[in-house]
Amino acid sequence: MKGLINKGIGIYMAIGLFLTSCQTIPLFEQTTIFPEHNWSAKQVDTYQFNITDTSALYKVYFVIRHHNAYHYKNIWLKLSIQLPNDSATLQNLNLNMADEAKGWLGTGMDDIFDQRIPLINTPIHFKKGITTFTLQHTMREDPLQNILSTGIRVEKVKL
Repeated sequence: MKGLINKGIGIYMAIGLFLTSCQTIPLFEQTTIFPEHNWSAKQVDTYQFNITDTSALYKVYFVIRHHNAYHYKNIWLKLSIQLPNDSATLQNLNLNMADEAKGWLGTGMDDIFDQRIPLINTPIHFKKGITTFTLQHTMREDPLQNILSTGIRVEKVKL
């Protein structure tokens, strides 16, 4: 009888662990797909997110899916962020995508890699309303080859 009770407790613990470990992270993600796997330097992509929870902290990521044949270890971007009722702020960013020791820093399967690269080092608060991000690459290669998709991910920080 004691063994049966222990098995029952173990099953309930396993179910409880499963249910609590499958919580979703509140996030927003928008991407642009490049069917020809080329990203033109003239193309400016705009992403808008409606922020409603101003008490939360958020992390912001650049998301990119690329082929293993991508020619560089980095990517140069022009990023603009416009908060509600503010003027846009413009940044030029050099984001690392690979290093000598590990190779590609993202996750991959076969010859396709996904990367989520932080755009802001520390979590931030957003104002309530529509926040607009624009992205444009500033690499010398134009169009930038072996790019399948790019975008922005805004993820609420779990406390």
